[in-house]
Amino acid sequence: MAGLFKSLFNKIANRAEIDWDELEADLIASDLGIRLTTAIIDELRDLGRKVSADDVVETTRRHLAGKLPFDYPPPLPRPGGKPFVILVVGVNGTGKTTSTAKLGHWLKKRGFSVVMAAADTFRAAAVEQLQRWGDRLGLPVVTGNPNADPSSVCFHAHQKAIAECAQFLLCDTAGRIHTRHNLMEELGKIRRTLAKQDESAPHLTLLVVDATTGTNALQQAKEFHKASPLDGLIVTKLDGSGKGGIAVTIHDQLGIPPRFLGTGEEADAFALFQREPFIREIL
Repeated sequence: MAGLFKSLFNKIANRAEIDWDELEADLIASDLGIRLTTAIIDELRDLGRKVSADDVVETTRRHLAGKLPFDYPPPLPRPGGKPFVILVVGVNGTGKTTSTAKLGHWLKKRGFSVVMAAADTFRAAAVEQLQRWGDRLGLPVVTGNPNADPSSVCFHAHQKAIAECAQFLLCDTAGRIHTRHNLMEELGKIRRTLAKQDESAPHLTLLVVDATTGTNALQQAKEFHKASPLDGLIVTKLDGSGKGGIAVTIHDQLGIPPRFLGTGEEADAFALFQREPFIREIL
């Protein structure tokens, strides 16, 4: 048991009686949200007997499993030869650019060819960061001029990916929410531009959220989902924080499933989301 479960177990196992207010506060602090926390507490109270630490852990696990999706298959190359286009979005500071590179590395390790587009053009550091990752991991990166239109960078990267028969194109985009209108304009333009060369693109839009930011991550998911329909989450900074409940809350409230997990600084500290190991190890 790690993180949340270990903490709950140790607190309750050492006491004669459960402090219900404290248990409620602990569950909410783990970003499970009021609704899910209330359901867990109500079920435990309804047992009508002395509640053990095992009861709390088992009930919490079962509720979490019920709120998380079954495992999705990993992205695979498209039949017909055109690249599978993945749009990576999120605010600066969540690990968005690093996650784009890690996803590229994850795909490359599975034998797929990958092109990355440095389309977070308003933050020069993001472009340089993706280039450094590309050099380190042996992944080609398409860049534009400073402050270039993000959609033009995605267009040229898409051209390159098609010409070179790359199986995946990853676009690192939109690192901010100035106003919802600006965000919607920018992401809408990128989507339209990608569709010019392949009307089915993009094929997957992933929002990067930082597990340690709690309700901020939920708000970001709401804003981005309105601007550009999201297919899934990349949940970062899960290394040792005991957090991760926000992934449950976002899926429960918005229907956006976790697809990948970032668990550390290194390129290999990145994994496909799997429900059972996630509940067992992270929360």
